[in-house]
Amino acid sequence: MRKNFGKKTYFYPLPVLIIGTYDKDGNPDAMNAAWGGIHDTDEIFICLSSDHKTTKNIHLKQEFTVSFADAKHVVEADYVGMVSANKVVDKVAKAKLHPQKSEFVDAPYFEEFPMSLDCKVKRLDDDGTTTYLVADIINVAVDEKYLNNGKIETSKLELIAFDSVEGTYIKLGEKVGKAFKDGLKLK
Repeated sequence: MRKNFGKKTYFYPLPVLIIGTYDKDGNPDAMNAAWGGIHDTDEIFICLSSDHKTTKNIHLKQEFTVSFADAKHVVEADYVGMVSANKVVDKVAKAKLHPQKSEFVDAPYFEEFPMSLDCKVKRLDDDGTTTYLVADIINVAVDEKYLNNGKIETSKLELIAFDSVEGTYIKLGEKVGKAFKDGLKLK
């Protein structure tokens, strides 16, 4: 028997996405966002509140990065989700994050997070309260210490997900099967 919970934002896993942007003066901003994911084979979808400084920066520049938060930097990732750059202008410095200019877009990534996507806005819809964003993934960059024979060793990344039911972060990484192979046992 199942228990019904009604309409909730219970969706697993919710990646902890750290969105990097520059404002009109070139100051870096970082924001924690959980409402996002793959939209198509080379596109990302993100849903943001329209009043965020990050959202305003994306409207302005039409480019941003998305870094994946890891277990080693839960405090920093949580902080940039709790504090608004509209109120705390040196939010990135207070989080002790080290922004680096992307080679591919006019936006920063952050040294602390192991993997990032460079993105350019493809479609942006804003209803006044929420901004719905689809962007092309221009490049994926991964710190070389997480590579094995030139390939990403995902278990080393120690990426985290947001648990919207318990309001916690969960570390990902354990392999439990082989995609597009294990199901062949039932054919």
